[in-house]
Amino acid sequence: MLYGQEHVRRYQETGGAEGHAWQGTTVLLLTTTGRRSGKPYTTPLIYQEDHGNPVVVASKSGDPADPDWFLNLRANPEVQVQVRDDKFTARARVATPEEKPPLWKKMTATWPDYDEYQSKTDREIPVVILERV
Repeated sequence: MLYGQEHVRRYQETGGAEGHAWQGTTVLLLTTTGRRSGKPYTTPLIYQEDHGNPVVVASKSGDPADPDWFLNLRANPEVQVQVRDDKFTARARVATPEEKPPLWKKMTATWPDYDEYQSKTDREIPVVILERV
């Protein structure tokens, strides 16, 4: 099973042939710019498409703190995305309160653990839309 930086490496080497399909769902690679370091960081994330835009969840498995990649994109919303062999620049934004419920439903349909993660934390888990630039 692929995970972490090994997942990123295999995904990049194979144009997503290895790593896009993962545990019954789909994964993209999100590259953010470190808010303190200025270095690029690539994270494999479960995603679904909505109106042609990838959508991801900043769950960190229900941890009380937001994931680093989310903090990075809040500081600099211009990100790089790879879906299979399609690489593009996107502007990341948090779904509005009106947008979130149907997107949350879509994301929990592909990864039901998101509901459990939300129940474990007082933090409202953000849903992030990656709009192609």
